[in-house]
Amino acid sequence: MAEPKTASVTAAVPRVVIQFCIQCKWNLRAAYYAQELLQTFSTSLGEVSLRPSTGGIFTVTLETLNGESILESHLIWDRKRDGGFPETKELKKKVRDIIDPNRDLGHVDGKKKPTADNALPPPPQELEPQDKLINTSPGEQSLGIQIVQAERNAAAAAPPKEKPACEDCQ
Repeated sequence: MAEPKTASVTAAVPRVVIQFCIQCKWNLRAAYYAQELLQTFSTSLGEVSLRPSTGGIFTVTLETLNGESILESHLIWDRKRDGGFPETKELKKKVRDIIDPNRDLGHVDGKKKPTADNALPPPPQELEPQDKLINTSPGEQSLGIQIVQAERNAAAAAPPKEKPACEDCQ
């Protein structure tokens, strides 16, 4: 098989290059990581490239431009150096820390501190007399009250947030 040739070309940055061993059949794994990075970072990444290789290689490299427009290459993950394959959230954090350290990765970052947007729901409301069940035993009445409280809490919860529309699709 002929070795690929190299050329001087213009590439969109930041650029992620996932080099993987085809003999080890890591094609799908590499494609999965590429898809996850594209889904998370979308247009914040200029390019995600899959580079076939041999010899048990599996590396993830991030290429960026520094302040002087010089290309810098960051080895994000090396299977041999780091002992296996990365968890998807680990890979996303490492990429984020270089291209946009202030970016929130949502659940990948773990629990958030309460803010006005994600504050705890209000405590259950006291039931009105008309909500209380009648003609029931005490245990059944208690269960009915819990159900009414659960229904009120569900109704008080904020409606699901709509996803922002894609700028290109409008």
